[in-house]
Amino acid sequence: MARFNEVSWRLALLLGAFALVRPLLSMAGVMDALGEPAAPLVATAVISAVWIAVVGLSRVRHPVRTLVAAGLIYAVLAVVLSAVGSVLLTGQLQGPLATPWGAGVLATLAVNAIWGAAAGVLAAALQRALNRHHQPHP
Repeated sequence: MARFNEVSWRLALLLGAFALVRPLLSMAGVMDALGEPAAPLVATAVISAVWIAVVGLSRVRHPVRTLVAAGLIYAVLAVVLSAVGSVLLTGQLQGPLATPWGAGVLATLAVNAIWGAAAGVLAAALQRALNRHHQPHP
């Protein structure tokens, strides 16, 4: 089992919060204006690229764990934002918290943990590639 302290929590929190740009753009109507399915896919790709670049170019010791944590932090923040935003904008609870038995919350956590893991694997590969490139040749 991974140890709690093996995650770069400050970075995970920053990257998770950064990903809120996606639901905020959606709530603001920007995603609708740009069109489906391209806008959400582009937003997700840009967020992923930022996550991979920031972690891959840093000295984070556990990139996969850190980005799984970022994905989970994003999921929690997005669920809260969805709940608060839906009540403020429509007057009723919508989103993952509105599903029976919290199935929406569990699915949101799972999907975003997988997203973080995939980005973490790519960030780890970037770290390895850069370390090989910068190591002196015998």
